[in-house]
Amino acid sequence: MAAGDDPDVVARANQTARAVERSAGTVVINATGVLLHTNLGRGLWSREAAERALETATSFSNVEMDLDTGERSRRGSYITRLLHHLTGAEDALVVNNNASALLLALAATASGQAVPVSRGELIEIGGSYRLPSVMEASGARLVEVGTTNRTRLGDYVTALQVHECGAILKVHRSNYLIEGFTEEAALTDLATLKSDDVPLLYDLGSGLLDERAAWVPEWLRSEPGVRQSLAAGADLVMFSGDKLLGGPQAGMLVGDAGLIERLRSHPLTRALRVDGVTYAAMAATLETYLSTEPSAIPFWRHALTLAEALEGRLGAAAAVTDGDVVWSESVVGAGSAPGLSIPTPVLRIPGGDHLFHQLIAQDQPVLTRRDRGDLVVDLRAVEPREDEVVIAALEKCQ
Repeated sequence: MAAGDDPDVVARANQTARAVERSAGTVVINATGVLLHTNLGRGLWSREAAERALETATSFSNVEMDLDTGERSRRGSYITRLLHHLTGAEDALVVNNNASALLLALAATASGQAVPVSRGELIEIGGSYRLPSVMEASGARLVEVGTTNRTRLGDYVTALQVHECGAILKVHRSNYLIEGFTEEAALTDLATLKSDDVPLLYDLGSGLLDERAAWVPEWLRSEPGVRQSLAAGADLVMFSGDKLLGGPQAGMLVGDAGLIERLRSHPLTRALRVDGVTYAAMAATLETYLSTEPSAIPFWRHALTLAEALEGRLGAAAAVTDGDVVWSESVVGAGSAPGLSIPTPVLRIPGGDHLFHQLIAQDQPVLTRRDRGDLVVDLRAVEPREDEVVIAALEKCQ
């Protein structure tokens, strides 16, 4: 208008309204090959978890009531039973994410005291989460031990001798690798240093319940499991409720019953606890692991999909493009399983970089990935029922 042009007010209003609607939340097809895509909400819930959550959200339920006695009960007792069976933990507690789990664990065990942590484990993840900052907020005092690439058991021994420590903290580097001239203290060795007053805490990050389960693929065998971490001597293990586990966003704390009770009675627990809907979805998710293979959980279904099945589906997409089906790699994502990838066939469209924005502009956006000017379509995290949407979008944007 300032330039003297006659603006199309209706078109501009429609464009603005559509942008607002899309920003409120739009179903997106994840054809990136990143199974847990942080920008797309990470892991999907199983149908059973979603149905249980819907039922709980639209009905009254016995979140804190024992129906046998009619008395008030402890929130999350059923989750504790499931986690005891699945991991061997004596007790369990659920808070709203893994950062909260760490914050609560440190506040309840080491506020005002020192906590030795290897310099190589001072992690930072997306969203500006930094371990030292969380420790400071908990009231615990970080004591860095060892060096970035080499930390020995003796470094922890020295810290325990010099400082008044409230806990020992080991952190799994779930989103980066340190390779080459390296050394770290094993969890079993650190367990020899713990005491009733100085528990061993392990921030596992991702939630692989049992690394030796028959359905865990070979490429993921190096990822530590919750059951094995407790067996190795950790008093308390913290992990994510969605990363690898496949449930709702939550922070899971499992381990020694006395220690968990100490956390449960801490004032922060009330501020960090989850609601009944999250408990319902988590219960349904954990129940799935009681079967021989948790294929009902979308993450595991996607991760375990055979390459041959993907090749057949990609053929139909290739037929409407100038691309070819070639071999590439999918990744877990969301700061889980660093350096690990899944060999995967993909559709590669040479010079198709310009299609990226056209595809996400569709009524049902299709998010792909770009690689050196080419467009890559990876169907590993795409449900077969969504294939026709991907194919129609590719055909329309050619």
